[in-house]
Amino acid sequence: MSAAIIDGKAFAGTVRGQISEHVARLKEEQGITPGLAVILVGEDPASEVYVAAKHKQTVEVGMASFEHRLPADVPEAELFALIDALNADASVHGILCQFPVPDHLDERAVVARIDPAKDVDGLSVVNAGLLASGETGLVSCTPLGCLMLLRDQLGNMSGMEAVVIGRSNLFGKPMGQLLLRENCTVTIAHSRTKDLAEVCRRADILVAAVGRAEMVKADWVKPGATVIDVGITRIDHPEKPGKTKLLGDVDFADAATVAKAITPVPGGVGPMTIACLLANTLTACCRAHGLAEPQGLTA
Repeated sequence: MSAAIIDGKAFAGTVRGQISEHVARLKEEQGITPGLAVILVGEDPASEVYVAAKHKQTVEVGMASFEHRLPADVPEAELFALIDALNADASVHGILCQFPVPDHLDERAVVARIDPAKDVDGLSVVNAGLLASGETGLVSCTPLGCLMLLRDQLGNMSGMEAVVIGRSNLFGKPMGQLLLRENCTVTIAHSRTKDLAEVCRRADILVAAVGRAEMVKADWVKPGATVIDVGITRIDHPEKPGKTKLLGDVDFADAATVAKAITPVPGGVGPMTIACLLANTLTACCRAHGLAEPQGLTA
């Protein structure tokens, strides 16, 4: 068996196209422009790259992009005052603070300060609780992106057995909740799980998110399973001195001989994260104005 490659980059482009069309209709019919505010504290190089990509894609889909750059030593009170102002700004429908932040700031307190209705990263306790209780909230972007890829690949997932390797608040727990909503039978596995490989072999849907390069081998994968690889580990390139290479949690070449479909790293889940950030901003805008939510772009 040779697995079909799930092209997250191409699918993310399709999602952004749908968002762009919906934004254009909002502007024409309602005079409303969805707005996304991004806060960057300090000058972390990786964060600079992420923020630039978010700004570029936000503008490309026709949304308003508001960037707020603060010095690394910004007092917590000043950061919170900015968040409070953005919470009250009707032109801003989504707010995110790029993490990590400097050590003197508490990430949990930062997330808690953001209005849950504008928490487009879906990280707040309120939104996590809404997801767990089956209510309507904003869902963390990477799990939402994985759900969209799975829906596109599998259609109806009802009754399928799903295993999520990883129990983080950021990904593993919300991913499990989303799969439960799809009527899957869900196991969340982790470092203390006994016979982890055997547990994974039961899965019709296997989602790996632990940050251990190429941990999942072919003999962990049920023949015909769909494999979603969320892990990213950067290593020195074995053939190109001075260069680096990205690896996922799944041994791609090995697992692809058994799986029915699989995401690559890079080019799989990664591109979906920003696309879903934009989708969440659009959803938040529609909810704020009492308008119909975009079809296919929510959980």
